[in-house]
Amino acid sequence: MKISFSPEDEVFRREVADWLKENLRGEFEQLRFRGGPGDEHRYPEERKQWEQHMAQAGWLCVGWPQDYGGRGLSINQQVIFNEEYARAGGPGHMGHIGEGLAGPTIIAFGTEEQKQRFLPGIVNGTEYWCQGYSEPSAGSDLANVKTRAVLNAEQGRWEIHGQKVWTSLAHEADWCFVIARTEPGSQGHKGLSFLLVPMDQMGVTVQPIEQLTGTSEFNEVFFDQAVTDAANIIGKPGDGWKIAMALLGFERGVSTLGQQMQFKNELDDIIRVAKTNGAAEDPAIRQRIADAWIGLRIMRYNALRMLSGEQDGALRQEAMIYKLHWATWHAELGKLAMDVLGPEAELLDKSPYELTRLQSLFLFTRSDTIYGGSNEIQKNIIAERALGMPKEPKITR
Repeated sequence: MKISFSPEDEVFRREVADWLKENLRGEFEQLRFRGGPGDEHRYPEERKQWEQHMAQAGWLCVGWPQDYGGRGLSINQQVIFNEEYARAGGPGHMGHIGEGLAGPTIIAFGTEEQKQRFLPGIVNGTEYWCQGYSEPSAGSDLANVKTRAVLNAEQGRWEIHGQKVWTSLAHEADWCFVIARTEPGSQGHKGLSFLLVPMDQMGVTVQPIEQLTGTSEFNEVFFDQAVTDAANIIGKPGDGWKIAMALLGFERGVSTLGQQMQFKNELDDIIRVAKTNGAAEDPAIRQRIADAWIGLRIMRYNALRMLSGEQDGALRQEAMIYKLHWATWHAELGKLAMDVLGPEAELLDKSPYELTRLQSLFLFTRSDTIYGGSNEIQKNIIAERALGMPKEPKITR
């Protein structure tokens, strides 16, 4: 796909750049280039304040329809916004799960009452979300979900029992969208529902999982007679799988631009170090940096190709390759960071001996090819759903 920017788009670019230059300073200066996967523990409250500051100026959820508090920006302008945000060092969004996943799903499938209830908190930066998908026995095999929910019609609420795992930012979230089994005895894709569950209640326990980096942005979440209003179901009972897959379509859509913003900042940091310590003089290192830059551009253009279609959450063929590509690319970027650092990669400067950003990048990227659907599962999805290959090969004699 080819993308070009009109004179009006370039005026918009200057508007974004000028606003960020004017606002990302003072109390917010320390947030530049912070946050995102592997760095989510940095300045969470300050980043929330920054997002509320952005919201007051209309810079959150910029691609959402204006009827729901967004700016209704075109794809070109969303690209421009993310490019300028990355260039200015805008911090990783604490509310990216609400902005990129929960919000678009509610807009696409929610009732008007649900939109009026849940969207303002996201677009104002005052309510934060986490994703209740994976379980100990349902990671890449999401259809093996065991968490169950029972409708108590007399009390007008769902009662939820079960466990979720690898739940990013659950310790910061106000709400969780939960895939739960609502039809007793159902299996696989059938009998699942998509529920919106408040986190601040007696029946919800969040237990951090310490990572290789020594930080805990992932969590286990236990639901023990947790409740949510009967109205807090998106779609109908049994629609959960359809809506869950649509949400993954949104995840492979607009939210990829914000992810690439983080990747670009990391690559820029590696290039800076390589120029400073002389690693860039090594032809092999230069080639690997070039390969990383090429891979990031491929990622960007594939995202633009995905975004060129109807934004209905449908998981198109080009979206199916995205996770496999970025996970493999990012893992290699972590290795490149260590090789550029050289012996310093194994040293910590001084007490309290915190990891540097590039050290943390390397350790965190060891998980990239596992979470969110392992590379092996992604290849199966590509084969079965994009290429139309049978699950079981035919044996010819």
